[in-house]
Amino acid sequence: MFIHVVKKGDTLYSISREYNVPVSKLIHDNALIDANQLLVGQSLIVKPNNFVYTIKSGDNLYEIATRYKLSVQEILNTNPQLNINNLIPGQEIRIVYDNPKKIPMEINGFIYPDINIDVLRQTLPHLTYISIFSYIINSDGSINNLDDERLIREAYRYAVVPLMTITNINADESGAFNTEVIHNILNDPALRSKLIESIFQKMREKDYLGVVIDFEYLEPNDRKLYNTFLEEAKNRYDDLGYIVMSAVAPKINAAQVGLLYEAHDYPVHGRLMDRVIIMTYEWGYLYGPAMPVAPINEVERVIRYAVTEIPPDKILMGFPNYGYDFRVPFIQGTAAQLITNNEAIEIGLDRNVGVQFDTKAQSPFFTYYDNSQKHEVHFEDPRSITAKINLAIEYGLKGFSYWTLNEFFIQNWILIDYYIDVIKII
Repeated sequence: MFIHVVKKGDTLYSISREYNVPVSKLIHDNALIDANQLLVGQSLIVKPNNFVYTIKSGDNLYEIATRYKLSVQEILNTNPQLNINNLIPGQEIRIVYDNPKKIPMEINGFIYPDINIDVLRQTLPHLTYISIFSYIINSDGSINNLDDERLIREAYRYAVVPLMTITNINADESGAFNTEVIHNILNDPALRSKLIESIFQKMREKDYLGVVIDFEYLEPNDRKLYNTFLEEAKNRYDDLGYIVMSAVAPKINAAQVGLLYEAHDYPVHGRLMDRVIIMTYEWGYLYGPAMPVAPINEVERVIRYAVTEIPPDKILMGFPNYGYDFRVPFIQGTAAQLITNNEAIEIGLDRNVGVQFDTKAQSPFFTYYDNSQKHEVHFEDPRSITAKINLAIEYGLKGFSYWTLNEFFIQNWILIDYYIDVIKII
């Protein structure tokens, strides 16, 4: 498989001829809306089909390898019977573009209850877990309800583990995390116990197989009590066979200050939890200045620290499935526009601008003007996705956790299927 970065003058037909891939496959594998429109700097997935080549008189292996964009060693690996110095006309050899060294990993993805069912069905074959977002805690230790039964049934159909996600988000439309409610519950043993039981009852009622505990913006002084809650919950659910995960902020050291970080105790989460989801995204965020959502240099700083405190085979590295259209310069209090990765390309085509690539962050971006207002668009593409996959492989992590899967981004899943042998546990 190849990643082709579109150059000036490229067309789908010329790329098709260069790689011996049908135009229809290029369109499908890259979700192209208009086959006549490509963006300079845009990254395309190019995955030729495997085929059998019949050796002709005068052929040599180096020329065959060059013609089909493979190395001689790759051809020999697939065809160990070949004698490189004695190719026989009429002999058939396999030209294979698959990855023979896939890494077994687990893939989780967060979804909202209103996900399009067709998007869900396209995505589920690539997943180990699906985390439905979210059950919200109430001040009395109870939790709200979700219309999630259909999603759970679909998960089981595709041998995907359904997980309920529990959060301290406000019940209103703000989406903000409520520090006070979780503080009061953690500090009251009776409320902690009631919340743990409320979660259990909901898992049993809805036929969930586990829970993701996503408590954010906790008071720093609640760190020990949060650890106590996690231990009490794990002890309760372990006896019943439930999977217990937590989601933690992306820390680069144990002493990192800030409401987002201080109550998340990496060593304790690593000891107690079955899996720890590290939310390695939102460097570029909705109310912040223009920058990549998950720059690889910053993600690696987090992972480099995390593996010293959490067993790597418990870590699911956060993976963004979205981008932002920022206004530049940044004005405090103004929001960017949340966009999908496919929408980013549509904006670029509409504005007729080329995609640039930040090599340090391993992240694509472009700028454009709307009247006199400058915009900067950051998103994910095959190059940034490949960098993240390789980082997780390098550090021996258990896998990935996507935020969110409400858009089907086909380029991502082709890359996952190329590099990763997705683990199914049910």
